[in-house]
Amino acid sequence: MPKLTCLHRVHRSLPGASHHTLWLRYRAPYHWPSTLAFLAARCIAGVETCLDGTYSRTLVAAGRHAVVHATPSARQCLRIRVEGVPARALPGLIARLRRVFDLDADPAQINAGLARDPLMARLLHKRPGLRVPQGWDACEQAMRTVLGQQVSVAGAMTLAGRLVQRYGEALRLAVPGLSHVFPALPVLAAAQFEDMGMPRARAATLATLANALLAEPGLLRRGQPLDVLLGSLYRLKGIGPWSAHYLALRQVGAVDALPLGDVALVKALRRLEGDQAQLAERALAWRPWRAYAAQHLWASLGTDETARR
Repeated sequence: MPKLTCLHRVHRSLPGASHHTLWLRYRAPYHWPSTLAFLAARCIAGVETCLDGTYSRTLVAAGRHAVVHATPSARQCLRIRVEGVPARALPGLIARLRRVFDLDADPAQINAGLARDPLMARLLHKRPGLRVPQGWDACEQAMRTVLGQQVSVAGAMTLAGRLVQRYGEALRLAVPGLSHVFPALPVLAAAQFEDMGMPRARAATLATLANALLAEPGLLRRGQPLDVLLGSLYRLKGIGPWSAHYLALRQVGAVDALPLGDVALVKALRRLEGDQAQLAERALAWRPWRAYAAQHLWASLGTDETARR
C-alpha cells in the first residue's frame, strides 16, 4: 500500500524494490517554468538532463548509484521517479529533494515581506511562487560556485563537465543521457585540477574548498547564522563576498543572502529601474528575503543572462 503523510506519498513498485514513485507536496503557487529553466541552464553533461519538463540526475544513495526523475504535476505535487534507491535511503532522499526544489517555502510569507517594494511587487506578480533552487549537496555546490567565478553559466558548466569526466565514476545504471555520478569529496580533495582550462588560482580554490569541506563537514550546514557562515568562508583563500554569499544562498538556504557584486543582479536592476539604480541601496527594502529578491532579478533577465551565477 502507498504510504501517505501530510508532505509526501510513496509508492513502491515491489516490496523491497529499488524503484519508487514519490509525490512531494508544496504550498501553491509554485512557478515551475522558472525552476526548470534554472536547472536546464545548469545541467552538467552526463550527470543531469532537463528535457520536456522533466529534470533527471544521477546520485549515490546508501552507497549505490541511482537516478531520480522529477516532473511537476497539476496537483500541487512534484512527482519523482526513482531508480536504484533502496527503501532505507528514501527519507534522506525526500529531505534532499524538498530542499533542492525549495518545497517548504511559504509563498504567502515571502510575498508579504517583498511586496511592500513596488519593483518586487511587479516581479512577484509576473512569477508567482518563484523559488530559490538549492544545491544537491555541499561538495557539488561548492565546486559549481568556484567554477562559476567570473565566467558565464555556460562556461562554468563546460568546466563542470570536464571535472565530472576526469574525476566522476561511470554510472552503473543504463539511463539515456546520463553517464556519470558527480565526483566524491575525498577524490576532489586529492585532485590537482591541472589542464582544465581555468586559471591556476581558481584550481587552487577548488582544492582549498574541497579540503575544507573534508576537514569540516558542517562548514555549509543549514541553519547557521549568516554572519558566522560568511566569517568561516572568508578565511578560505579564494573565497570572497560573491562566492560566500552565493554559497549561503544556494546551499545553506540563507534567505537574506545577497551577492551584491553579482554582475547579473546589477544588470537586471538597472534594466528595471534605470542606470542610476544602486543594488546595495535598493536591497535594504528586500530584507529579510533578499535571496528571493535576487532570484526574481536573475529570472527577469531570461535567456539574455550571461554573467556568473
